Amino acid sequence: MKAARYMILTAIILAAVSCRTDDVVLLSESEGVEGLAPDAAANPYGFYLLNEGNMGSNKATIDFMDYRTAVYSRNIYGERNPSVVKELGDVGNDIKIYRGRIYAVINASHKVEVMNAGDCTRIGQVDIPNCRYITFDGDNAYVTSYVAPIGISPDAEEGAVYRFDTATLAVTGTVKVGYQPEESVISDGYLYVANSGGYRAPDYDNTVSVIRLSDFKQTAKYPVAINLSQIRKDGYGKLWVLSRGDYYTHPSLLYRLTVNGGEITDVENTGIQASGFTIEGDRLYLYSSPWNNNVQTGNTEYKTVDTRTASVIDDAFIRDGTQTDIKVPYGIFVNPSTGSILICDAKNYVSSGTITSYTPQGIKEWSVYTGDIPAHVAFTYK
Repeated sequence: MKAARYMILTAIILAAVSCRTDDVVLLSESEGVEGLAPDAAANPYGFYLLNEGNMGSNKATIDFMDYRTAVYSRNIYGERNPSVVKELGDVGNDIKIYRGRIYAVINASHKVEVMNAGDCTRIGQVDIPNCRYITFDGDNAYVTSYVAPIGISPDAEEGAVYRFDTATLAVTGTVKVGYQPEESVISDGYLYVANSGGYRAPDYDNTVSVIRLSDFKQTAKYPVAINLSQIRKDGYGKLWVLSRGDYYTHPSLLYRLTVNGGEITDVENTGIQASGFTIEGDRLYLYSSPWNNNVQTGNTEYKTVDTRTASVIDDAFIRDGTQTDIKVPYGIFVNPSTGSILICDAKNYVSSGTITSYTPQGIKEWSVYTGDIPAHVAFTYK
């Protein structure tokens, strides 16, 4: 019996070692996209999609849609960077393109991966603990960080914003903010940070931190609503921030903030429920899947909001009934050139998801399979 246990243990150890040192690189796969015509003049000419992958699975991947050829390619990072151990990493949380480079925030691998935007080849990485989202201004990138180890804890420490130089990739400063900061946005020389306090549930944070970029100091915190996540700026200088609520009695709602010179002068509860949103022009596009832990249910809606009036102008922008094919909406984006609406679907979280494109009139154009938990899109321009 002992010998049998020893043989099993040896096999497990050998398997673990072989997995760690295996040089096999998973090849990408490509397909022509049915329903999408090639467009050599397209601009943006494509987009990168960051698939989060389940935490602990080390399955964050990057896909690429090429509008010029109407070809979708999955899992391109490993093939483009065969020498990188463990490929992209664990939990892809954000992706942006800035000055010809891709920046992918890999949360559970505690790094920002930096790549060439033309071919996704690796340039380097910036080590930041429990990093979340990234934004840019001038020669600097700003990354929100939970700082605390991953896991729910009432004693989780305050988060921070890390600043690094985009030329050298050297961290040049950190500023403490609220608990478990999520997205941030820049307006008139100030960085506004949405603090969630997610690790401290049910004692959530409810503030937006304000950082003056000229000297990289937090100047104020303003109470808004509990468990903040997304924050975006519209074309009129207003900030829109999403409160995810507490999944019980406080619903997930959109708030509109008036800001002036680093101050938040007005907080407006729009009363509009949302789970995720994006802004393009005068329109805010959202999906709402208001989950309640008491009843274990939630119905999904897809709406359009006029950012000028903060009013819903379309309470069902998908017109052809195909919204029922979307099981778990996990991200929404708008092609600024065509107006097409992209919706990511995480499906069951453990296998391939999909990304689906709708015309501005709400008719399905095309849909393709992605990696696990598709969530973040960055458009590429000529």
